[in-house]
Amino acid sequence: MAIDAKQLFEILVRENADMLIAYLRAAVRDAAVADDLFQETMLTAWRRLEDYDRARAFGPWLRGIAAKLILAHYRASVRVAAPHEPAVLEHLGQRLDQIHTLQGDAFNDKLDALRKCVDALPDKYGAAVRMRYHRELGLAEIGEQLQLTAEAVKKRLQRAKARLTDCVERKLAVAEGA
Repeated sequence: MAIDAKQLFEILVRENADMLIAYLRAAVRDAAVADDLFQETMLTAWRRLEDYDRARAFGPWLRGIAAKLILAHYRASVRVAAPHEPAVLEHLGQRLDQIHTLQGDAFNDKLDALRKCVDALPDKYGAAVRMRYHRELGLAEIGEQLQLTAEAVKKRLQRAKARLTDCVERKLAVAEGA
């Protein structure tokens, strides 16, 4: 039995929806706008499904559509300054591709592993990570609160990211072997 276009689209969207939402929320930081852009991305993808090359990954194709919509959103909005240039959106997409290649069945498995790893970080790393990525503080603000230079905060975050990468890979490898 052959899969029709609607079934193919539903399967591919189900596999990539969480990753696309994470991409949009990281790019626009406003959940309502991200949700609107998600819907618009889905409509555009459905209309352009004939353009999708089945030999290529669907996630990057969706993110490409979303990136164009994000940039159009910021160009059209005079009251909101665009926080991301196309190169930043491309970098974010590449990072999500790296996450996608990790073991684990679903994006939510990977996200759950990341949350557990953040919770397991030593306090000095965990505090910096939470300030930067949960509270969205800048390096100088974090440095002020932790009594560190911005460069020391940057180094601490780099070390925390390395620990998180190792931890997530271990957790997913254990889950894969279970």
